[in-house]
Amino acid sequence: MPHVSVTIAGKSYRMACGEGEESHLEALAHDLDKRIADMRGAFGEIGDMRLQVMAALTLVDELQEARRRIADMERDAAREAGEQARLAAGVGVAAERIDRLARALSGHSGG
Repeated sequence: MPHVSVTIAGKSYRMACGEGEESHLEALAHDLDKRIADMRGAFGEIGDMRLQVMAALTLVDELQEARRRIADMERDAAREAGEQARLAAGVGVAAERIDRLARALSGHSGG
């Protein structure tokens, strides 16, 4: 199992990850480090642990918002699929009626 050394809020951590996930883990750590640095710039020195917790809560908030949006999109897509299925069924019924009318008319004109 590969190991990666990352630095977050000035502290280095050696972390294990899956094969081929090294650069992904490094990018995640870099993003978290940047968020903490940005918060430090906005709020000043309020303590590393508090900044890390604030960064984590911000990420969880973004994750929950993304999940809510995905759920909304899935509901909208399911609703649209249902409407399309009803429309397709209606078109099918109309096509059958048109076909019956066409056969009835061709039977009348042929006699």
